[in-house]
Amino acid sequence: MPEVESLSRFLDEHLAGRSVGRAQLTAVHALKTYDPPLSALEGRVFEGAGRFGKFLDLVAGDVHLVVHLARAGWVRWQDTLPDAPPKPGRGPLALRVRLGDPDDGAGFDVTEAGTQKRLALYVVRDPQEVPGIARLGPDPLAADFTPDAFAALLRGERRQVKGVLRDQSVIAGIGNAYSDEILHAARMSPFKLAANLGDDEVAGLYAAMGSTLTEAVERSRGLALRDLKAEKKSGLRVHGRTGEPCPVCGDTIREVSFSDSSLQYCPTCQTGGKPLADRRMSRLLK
Repeated sequence: MPEVESLSRFLDEHLAGRSVGRAQLTAVHALKTYDPPLSALEGRVFEGAGRFGKFLDLVAGDVHLVVHLARAGWVRWQDTLPDAPPKPGRGPLALRVRLGDPDDGAGFDVTEAGTQKRLALYVVRDPQEVPGIARLGPDPLAADFTPDAFAALLRGERRQVKGVLRDQSVIAGIGNAYSDEILHAARMSPFKLAANLGDDEVAGLYAAMGSTLTEAVERSRGLALRDLKAEKKSGLRVHGRTGEPCPVCGDTIREVSFSDSSLQYCPTCQTGGKPLADRRMSRLLK
C-alpha cells in the first residue's frame, strides 16, 4: 500500500488536467469489465488519481480506470512513448495509455512481470463496482481509523494476527511484506491470536502499524516511479531478509514458508528467542 499511495500521488500530479488520447490493451485477460468499454476513457480528461487499499484509481470524468497491480504489476511513466503500437500478447505490457496532445507523446504503461498474471484492470463508473474495493475494510492511514476502531476490529478474531493484518476486508492495504514489518516493530509473534492481545499489545500494534506505513510513504515521497520498488526493498528490516542479522538485536532473521508465500521474523524481538515451526520445511525433512 505505501508504494501504491506514492504511485497515486505521482500520477495525480502528472495526469490531472490532461486528456486520454488512446488506451491500448495488450493483455486481454487483465481487463475484468466490459461496460463501459476501455475506449470510453478516450477523449476524457483526467481529474487525478487516488487509492482504495491497494487499488489504484485514475479518474477521467465520470469514468474510473482502476488497477490492481497484484504482486508483479507496476505503472511505468514515459515522457515519450514509442510511436509504434504495442503488440498484444508479447512481454510484460498489459495496457498503454497515451495522452491526448499529439505533440506531447507522454503516457504510461501498466506492466506485469512473471507468469502468474494476476494484474487486474477495471473501467467503471463507480469504484464501488469493483468487488475487491466493495469489500475493503477501513484504511489504516485514514484520520478516523482510531485506536478504539482498531481494537474493535480485533475483538473476537480467533485468527493469528498476521492473517488478520493481511485480510483486506478487515484492514485495507496491508500485504505480506508490511505485515511482517509491522509485527517486527511491535515485537509481536505473527502466530499470536488477535483476540488474545492485551490492551497494551493492541496499542503497541496500532502504533507500529501507523509508524511503519507512514514512514514508508514518506521515504517514497518525490521518488521517480522507477525507484519506488527499489526503495521499498531497501527500507524493509525483516521481510525478504532471511539469514541476515536483525537490525535491532542482531539475531538471525528466520522464515516460515507456506504454499504460496513466506513470512520473516526475528526470534529475539518477537517470539522470546524461540523459532516458529516451519511446517513445510518439517515435511521436507521427514
